Amino acid sequence: MFRVGQGFDVHEFAEGRPLIIGGIEVPSDKGLLGHSDADVLLHTVTDAALGAIGEGDIGHHFPDTDPEWEGADSAKLLSFIWDKVEAKGYTLGNVDCTIMAQAPKMAPYIEQMRNRIAELLHAEPSQVNVKATTTEKLGFVGRKEGIAAMATILLIKK
Repeated sequence: MFRVGQGFDVHEFAEGRPLIIGGIEVPSDKGLLGHSDADVLLHTVTDAALGAIGEGDIGHHFPDTDPEWEGADSAKLLSFIWDKVEAKGYTLGNVDCTIMAQAPKMAPYIEQMRNRIAELLHAEPSQVNVKATTTEKLGFVGRKEGIAAMATILLIKK
């Protein structure tokens, strides 16, 4: 049996915060604003996994009104949800992710992100694809106001 899920997330830039994308710190003069560490990529993977198992979304499980999740490491949030995925008897088929950012350039960090996501999903890096694109200077991403990401995941029943 197969299950498919998709995720999408957006965070605006903020001064005085590290930029965490895909579970790693990307050098930047600004980070992303959010209740947790605002890792836009891990949030999309988490939402995609939740969608595939029919368990709502990240905001339902980790509401931004709950002080317990303030400043939370998004890798821990994804790991918590991945435990649910595995408890339901699923394993990763593959996950395909896209980061939309005008700046900073993501290419030098893609392989580290891919490896970190594979580690969190108890998978091989070959099961994880991460790519990045600009929006050709259009919209909030093009104006360097924030970063968006999306992911599609395929789960396979063990």
